[in-house]
Amino acid sequence: MRAFGALATGIAVVLMLRSTLLAALAVRGMVIDVLAFATVIWGLQRGAAWGTSFGFAIGLCADLDSAHWLGRHALALSLEGYIVGRLSGTLVRDSARAQFVLVLVAAAAHQAWLAAFDLGGLAAWPEWLMRVVVGGTATAIVGVAILWVLRRIQGRSWATHVGIQSG
Repeated sequence: MRAFGALATGIAVVLMLRSTLLAALAVRGMVIDVLAFATVIWGLQRGAAWGTSFGFAIGLCADLDSAHWLGRHALALSLEGYIVGRLSGTLVRDSARAQFVLVLVAAAAHQAWLAAFDLGGLAAWPEWLMRVVVGGTATAIVGVAILWVLRRIQGRSWATHVGIQSG
């Protein structure tokens, strides 16, 4: 029951951030993909099954919040949650480099997936590329910084289910 409460709380916090604080940055062209970041963190922390469930649930809520086809976010984020969850058993999850790469790839893939629906034609390629590169990089930098601060505040690793930890 505690896991479902954490799932609901995580989804509520991420959606609140997305629709308030981060929406102002997105209008100015700086996309921080909090949906992909949260899915990566959830998948790293809880494994493939919970990563997939979280990605699907938060994606479906984001789809309901937006005025586009139902399932765009849900599909991409559930796949990201599954892949990251599967990788979580083999990665050193406390490594800032591993976190950076995972968040960068997940955010760039999510932004590319969304841009494929939003932007069309050859004239949109520069905007599409900028959105993917800037959004992925900004999300990775901010995400790793947040994880570093959380680790310093807690004094221990936030990752709980995998035995491989950094020295």
